[in-house]
Amino acid sequence: MTPTGDRASGARPRIDSRVAHSARVHDYWLGGGNNYAVDRLAGDMVKSVYPGIVESVRANRAFLARAVRFLAADAGITQFLDIGTGFPAGNNTHEVAQAVTPEARVVYVDYDPVVLLHARTLLTSRHAETIDYIDADLRDPAAILERAARTLDFSRPVAIMLIAVMHLIVDADDPSGIVDTLKAAMAPGSYLALSQVAADIETRQVAEGRRRYNALARETQRHRTKEEVARFFNGLHLVEPGLVPVQQWRPATSEEASAKSTMWGGVAEAVR
Repeated sequence: MTPTGDRASGARPRIDSRVAHSARVHDYWLGGGNNYAVDRLAGDMVKSVYPGIVESVRANRAFLARAVRFLAADAGITQFLDIGTGFPAGNNTHEVAQAVTPEARVVYVDYDPVVLLHARTLLTSRHAETIDYIDADLRDPAAILERAARTLDFSRPVAIMLIAVMHLIVDADDPSGIVDTLKAAMAPGSYLALSQVAADIETRQVAEGRRRYNALARETQRHRTKEEVARFFNGLHLVEPGLVPVQQWRPATSEEASAKSTMWGGVAEAVR
């Protein structure tokens, strides 16, 4: 895999270890080592008011794997655009997809410079030519689509993955416009898989966790109600079971089904 974009030449990206970043905080919650003291502090401050955050993050990770498996095995998708990928962990999109279809093509997108450094060495595959990494910001979806087209053919079905990233897009950034731009590039038979931190599950604890996180982090979180999240799927056909807490989306085991989360998740098809 060869990263594209402005930092593809190998120049060392700037890393600010004084400010928490979502990808690194999530890495801490998942038990990884790609984080700094400020990330652990932010993660612990959230846990102090919402101890279930770690279980929620893990449930969301399991949702990602199930969604990709459904898309590759049942929907026949062979192209994936995973935006806001974070650090490589178990059951990455390319691992799940290529276990079903070895030639599946995957483009990852993130803007954390630490993720970029690790992407160069960790996101490898027996079919490395089918994987790419774009150093870009979701707030510029047109640039993402342009660069992704080097690897993906948008005239054919593509699965766009927005897993646990939209809560980092505040209203001033026009989240609906961002998602609409991505949807406009989807050929019939494409899919959108999306999960988002809920504003209407464990409301008090999650809201206080957001306040504490925002005080330390680079990003500002914007949690959303089920109704607000559902709007991201406008114009698409939600597959069963619809928009649900992520652990309720086609759980593979009783353990997955019994998990707790504060995230809405769904998968929808472009049928136009």
